[in-house]
Amino acid sequence: MDSEHFGTRAIHGGQHPDPSTGAVMPPIYQTSTYAQAAPGVHQGYEYSRTQNPTRHALERALASIEGGTHGLAFGSGLAAVDACMKLLSPGDEIISTNDLYGGTYRQFVKVYEKYGLKFHFTGMDSVEKVASLVTPQTKMIWVETPTNPMLNVVDIAAVAEVAKKAGALLVVDNTFATPYLQQPLALGADIALHSATKYLGGHSDVVLGALVVKEEALAEKLYFLQNATGAVCGPMDSFLVLRGIKTLHVRMDRHQENALELAAYLRQHPAVSRVVFPGFEDHPGHAVAKKQMRGFGGMISFAVKSDSFEDASKVVSAMKVFTLAESLGGVESLAGHPASMTHASIPKAQREESGVTDGLIRLSVGIEDVRDLKADLDTALSVLL
Repeated sequence: MDSEHFGTRAIHGGQHPDPSTGAVMPPIYQTSTYAQAAPGVHQGYEYSRTQNPTRHALERALASIEGGTHGLAFGSGLAAVDACMKLLSPGDEIISTNDLYGGTYRQFVKVYEKYGLKFHFTGMDSVEKVASLVTPQTKMIWVETPTNPMLNVVDIAAVAEVAKKAGALLVVDNTFATPYLQQPLALGADIALHSATKYLGGHSDVVLGALVVKEEALAEKLYFLQNATGAVCGPMDSFLVLRGIKTLHVRMDRHQENALELAAYLRQHPAVSRVVFPGFEDHPGHAVAKKQMRGFGGMISFAVKSDSFEDASKVVSAMKVFTLAESLGGVESLAGHPASMTHASIPKAQREESGVTDGLIRLSVGIEDVRDLKADLDTALSVLL
């Protein structure tokens, strides 16, 4: 069943009861191989790296909620990034936002540069910056929006025009926004990417990556890479993310509601020097976010007054409801220190140029009672007063 309404697609999209038992939830097919009646005569499944019914159920759901036709699930978000890189050849050039997840940056620079790929990192606050870097060798443009952790907003439709003119693929990492808030494929992207570990899974209990596309030929290339390189997710992980997707819209509404209130609270706190949240009208990307997103998400970044590692460390260590931990997007609230955690692989000078200073703290606002979250922040920040 597919519907134009997201909440229905999140629960039913691409899904059907198991034909053998009528099970409403797709069973966990915990098997590596499948019986064949004769060589090459089977029921559509031969080996679980290539095909698995639980993973296929997840992939259908991913395609449905992201407005695509083909979904692919991988062992992690970085495995999904890796599959995209393998679409390219030595000598190809990639234009990427300069404010992106440190693991993606590490893969680009430490893994793929030595194979002859050339990366150009730039702020994407204006489409002219992107267009100025296009060469005949440009084969891919890589966008995160909102970005991690500075929550910059990139105009997907405008960048899609640049990519189309250049004959380049446009990949949009949609992890922070989720398909509920933003639909990159509808705005002209060729590939929507997710670390499904985050909001899609939603419960901090699984690591998984995803790609969604519309074009058949591109899907076939990616399916080949998924099978040939083998970075697939297992059936239990597929089941967990499929379960998470069914409540995505409900969770995201609460994430956003809490984040909006906490961002306003932090902005007036005397121990805080700056708060980054796309929901603020004076955020540079607010107008674009309002145009291309359903809401402003559950992520907040803020800097302590001194902008020092010592003070940021004091604050995150004093939190009790917020947990100091890597990752984001779970039902529980998490706090991170990007400079020493998620973005430590990016050189300090480059980090700071994009705003990731030693005093920056990133919050993944969960779905707890906002009064408890606010009280926790108040107690933690009081150590600086």
